[in-house]
Amino acid sequence: MYLLALGLMLSSLKLTGVEPVAQWSWWWVLSPFALAALWWAYSDLSGRTGRQAMQAENKRKAQRIEESRKRLSK
Repeated sequence: MYLLALGLMLSSLKLTGVEPVAQWSWWWVLSPFALAALWWAYSDLSGRTGRQAMQAENKRKAQRIEESRKRLSK
């Protein structure tokens, strides 16, 4: 996400002509977008994305169970 924000910021600075970014090559300005795409591809291929989704699901499940236990004990 940080790479996308950096890419958007650099692109807007380049388009508005803010120095020193206005003098940079478009390759340097657009490189954070390519790095973000590479990171997402790696994240998906390594299973990191799936693990994070499972962890979030397990956390929500544990919270629901805890809330149910609290309601039952009242």
